[in-house]
Amino acid sequence: MVATVNGSERARVVEVEALDAGYNGNAVVRDLSLHIREAEVVALLGANGAGKTTTLATIAGLQRPLAGTVRMDGKDIAGKPAHRLARGGLSLVPEGRALFASLTARENLRLSAGRDGNHDDVLDLLPELRKCLDRKAGLLSGGEQQMLAVGRAIVRRPRALLIDEMSLGLAPVVVERLLPVLRRVADELHTAVLLVEQHVALALEIADRGYVMAHGRLILESSAARLRSRRDLLKACYLGDLDRAAELAGDTEPDSSAEPAGG
Repeated sequence: MVATVNGSERARVVEVEALDAGYNGNAVVRDLSLHIREAEVVALLGANGAGKTTTLATIAGLQRPLAGTVRMDGKDIAGKPAHRLARGGLSLVPEGRALFASLTARENLRLSAGRDGNHDDVLDLLPELRKCLDRKAGLLSGGEQQMLAVGRAIVRRPRALLIDEMSLGLAPVVVERLLPVLRRVADELHTAVLLVEQHVALALEIADRGYVMAHGRLILESSAARLRSRRDLLKACYLGDLDRAAELAGDTEPDSSAEPAGG
């Protein structure tokens, strides 16, 4: 499916429909449907334990879905192994960053870029990495490590980028520098970005749309602009007061045609 934005059509890169996901046959996520378009940033929000990380892990191939479908560029990818999905253009930045601590930043980027790749685009997007290239990843600051983790994920210009809690353990001033990079990744590389982020206000500043989860279920979808203006609604969602959230959401309809923040 495609949507018209500023006169141009942008396809859905990742589509999830009626997804059940979890561990050892027990569903943590139930009946979840969402999508991300080309050049779009989507925030996946919710309190701890809502099922956000499980959702990302299942889309990325780290967990097999219990039910439902996952498609990328119209092709069924549900249950395919993570390394195949990575080669096919789906990149995940996990919560723990998963860097090779004993290798330099340059070596980490080269491993991800492959034999024919280069990291010039990454250094344009993340210029602060230039001074870190010859330092071991394990010796970098938390902010530098997160920059490297993002750089490693985008070095192959992925079709879809999934990021789990990029700001975890970082000072807000570092988060304020990192999040706009994701906006540029979407705008300049035309990547579809799905972001799980604890700094809700900052995430919604760079996102086009947002989904809110609670207790493993999707309870709200709306444009980022609407969500920014409805702190009462977000608070009810995060507190798990679903009756109150449903009441407040009565005038907040899903807005899947929202114009990307990057224009």
